[in-house]
Amino acid sequence: MQLLYNSDSYAVVQVDWPEAVDGDDRGAAPAAGRGGFEIVDKLARKEIFIEGVLAEHFKTGVQAIADSDPTPEAFDEFIGRYTALAQQGLVMH
Repeated sequence: MQLLYNSDSYAVVQVDWPEAVDGDDRGAAPAAGRGGFEIVDKLARKEIFIEGVLAEHFKTGVQAIADSDPTPEAFDEFIGRYTALAQQGLVMH
C-alpha cells in the first residue's frame, strides 16, 4: 500500500498485491500484480475501492492532472467524481 494523495477532504491509497503463477504462492515467481485504489472521502466518512477498468481510468485522469499545472483543488474535484459512488461507511479499526 502506498499513500498517493492526502488532503483535508480526501485520501487515496494505491493497493497492489501479486498474483501467484498457477495459483501456487509457495516460492512461485509472482505474475503481473493486481490492485486498485482505495479512496476515502473524509468529510462524508465514506470509502470506495476501485479496480480494473475503473482504476485505469482513475489513474489516467490523475496523470493528466499531474502533467498539467496541478492544484489541490483540481485533484479534489477529480477525486470527488469517484467518491460520489462510495457506499461503504468509513470504519476505524
